[in-house]
Amino acid sequence: MMKLVDTPDNPAPEGGTIAFIEAADGVRLRTAMFMPEAPAHGTVLLATGRAETIEKYFETIRELLARNLAVVIFDWRGQGLSARLLRAADKGHIADFAHYQRDLDAVLAKVFVPHAPKPWFALGHSMGGAILLEHAHRQASPFERMVLCAPMIDLVLTWPRLARFAAHALHAIGLGRAYVPSGRREPIVVRGFERNPLTTDRFRFDRLTKMVCSEQRLSLGDPTIGWAHAAFRQMARFADPDYPRTIHTPLLVFAPQDDWVTDSFAAERFCARVKIARLIWMPGARHEILMERDTIRARFWAGFDAFVPGSVQEVPAADQALADSGVEEA
Repeated sequence: MMKLVDTPDNPAPEGGTIAFIEAADGVRLRTAMFMPEAPAHGTVLLATGRAETIEKYFETIRELLARNLAVVIFDWRGQGLSARLLRAADKGHIADFAHYQRDLDAVLAKVFVPHAPKPWFALGHSMGGAILLEHAHRQASPFERMVLCAPMIDLVLTWPRLARFAAHALHAIGLGRAYVPSGRREPIVVRGFERNPLTTDRFRFDRLTKMVCSEQRLSLGDPTIGWAHAAFRQMARFADPDYPRTIHTPLLVFAPQDDWVTDSFAAERFCARVKIARLIWMPGARHEILMERDTIRARFWAGFDAFVPGSVQEVPAADQALADSGVEEA
């Protein structure tokens, strides 16, 4: 499928170039690149979260284009219209988070290097933020700066040790491709707005629901035990006190104060150990800041605009980033 899926209230940005590329292990990935009308000030990689698709970020893409930034976005393996990894395509599965690095490496080599104006920046949400951090840990990051929304440093769990033990034990006895306990095949956005963990904005929630329902191939259910096992191993790496000290790319991290999915306090502790990083708390926000109410999103863009493209080496302090843009503390 070489076109984007849009709906009347979620139209695709104009001028996108859609392409399928292959990662080093042959997995097929769907990519999209958008260029602004004026000469680009740089290129932003949009690294999406688990179960997300290119289509979910149409609004954000348009806002980046309005800032004269080119945008590259893609579907991670196992979701969106990239290759699914199991015959049961509604299962969110991965065997090892290192496999996501193959996707990122392919996009950098086959889209960024030949086509993307420099400087390069990254904007990652949740799982996408975790993958970007691991990439920066493993090698010198090609991104001048990274902005992370609710990065998956750790998860909010009632019984975290039990969850980790269960994932390890169930994976060890060969149940890695089964859903996590109580996992469901339908995506979270079709389960109703009330008590959803993603956003307090009903319009954006409903828009996402319509998008998923309009094209079933975009749909993805709950993760597998294998995905959970791999995620716990990745998050254990983040817990190493020395790990953040290997990140030399300047970071700006947005932490929702009402996040039921990822642990914002874990993100705060992580940032405190990174050489150049600042964290902005987002009062009233749930997990998906870019899908939140306009007042919350304005707070995000205030910080983003003070940080990207940026011309100084220091990350601007959170209060200065907001003051410069005239957005008051929530």
